[in-house]
Amino acid sequence: MIVEFDAVEKRYGKVHALQDAHLQVPQGSILGLIGPNGAGKTTSMLLMTSLLSRDGGRVRVGGLDPERNPRAVRRHVGYMPDFFGVYEGLTSWEYLEFFAATQNVRKAARPAVVADLLALVDLEHKADADVNTLSRGMKQRLSLARALVHDPELLVLDEPASGLDPRARVELRELIGELHRMGRTIVISSHILSELEGICSHLAIVDHGRILAQDTIAAMRQKMMGHRRIVARVAVGHVEDAEDLLRDSSGVEEVSIERDILHVAFNGDDAVSARLLGSVVDAGIPVAEWRVEAAGLEELFLQVTDGWAKGAAS
Repeated sequence: MIVEFDAVEKRYGKVHALQDAHLQVPQGSILGLIGPNGAGKTTSMLLMTSLLSRDGGRVRVGGLDPERNPRAVRRHVGYMPDFFGVYEGLTSWEYLEFFAATQNVRKAARPAVVADLLALVDLEHKADADVNTLSRGMKQRLSLARALVHDPELLVLDEPASGLDPRARVELRELIGELHRMGRTIVISSHILSELEGICSHLAIVDHGRILAQDTIAAMRQKMMGHRRIVARVAVGHVEDAEDLLRDSSGVEEVSIERDILHVAFNGDDAVSARLLGSVVDAGIPVAEWRVEAAGLEELFLQVTDGWAKGAAS
């Protein structure tokens, strides 16, 4: 594991930003920290980048304690905060050159490093532009390039798609995918869950300062088998018959109809779906479409947080 939290606590006065937090980030993964604003995502990132001290527990990044070995940790970590900052009078080239110097990149090597990074984030044509004249999307790409000046193995990206238009979000997503293919481990946070769909290999759900669940997305969906949904289309004139049959079938929690399409919430695995399909076909109802929808990130988040809230209230 490249990042490990063990029973980590962080308080701001009387507010518990993190409570008994346990987190593991596997080497080579893209882990999404998801949760609402104020959940503890940024606090977690500041702890793993050595920019914040903890009040309890254990944090390790690459086997090192960020509090005891901050400089060593920072050599291996690239951090992109959720705000760009103000840098008046700097061009994009000067901006990256400045941060390369702060990361002790050799002076002779800096021009090549800056040129390569501008090419990577597709900002070569903005090398001489004042950073304050860049669009929001360009600033985000430049900020990501800044996090890469010292070639870190771990990237920590705090709400990188915040405020971006749809095209800029797609471009950023493609860039993150390319960085992962280059061998980097990436931790990325967002409160807009659809931003992380299709990017992350792993997920950690954070709410009220607690890391409620973490696993691969595939494993998490497997655990949530009891909350799957079938989308079915049957022949005209048979919709209500199919609805009645499915509603009375074991494992089915709810059936609804929208524009002659059946939406079936059921509890079980693919074998249960196959059994339900078989019962519809055996009843002589022609089936035009039958597919099981995987739980999206928003659905996974709601299931986990609702389950925790009910447990805490009981």
